[in-house]
Amino acid sequence: MTAGERVAAAAREMLGVRFRPQGRGREGVDCVGLVAVAIRAGGYGGDVPRGYPLRGGNPAKVAGVLDAVLGRCDGAAVGDVLLCASGPGQMHLAIRVDGGMVHADAGLGRVVERPGAVPWPIIGAWRVAEGEMTWRR
Repeated sequence: MTAGERVAAAAREMLGVRFRPQGRGREGVDCVGLVAVAIRAGGYGGDVPRGYPLRGGNPAKVAGVLDAVLGRCDGAAVGDVLLCASGPGQMHLAIRVDGGMVHADAGLGRVVERPGAVPWPIIGAWRVAEGEMTWRR
């Protein structure tokens, strides 16, 4: 199994877990927490930032955090981390899976799989590399 496949499988294992702001595990996750759980399964071994705003964040800052851990990519492969513009001044992270995406949906209150195309503009994408990873600082 590739790192991307491990990321996608870990994201799918979280399906149904309740949405919880700043959550990082099976007791609840937000979109950042879901990505943290998933990329750990892909080989990432570092800590994930906390204390970020729920709305009105800075896309360049978010991209910088992801750049420190993952490699930029086109977002087309299974397991890719997608940074989306989900609304005015609002960003959202999702994991690409075959046939759609997995994300922590605040409106539905849980982690869900959404088939088909990503419904928001993708403003950045990152991929977990093969092998053990840590922060690239």
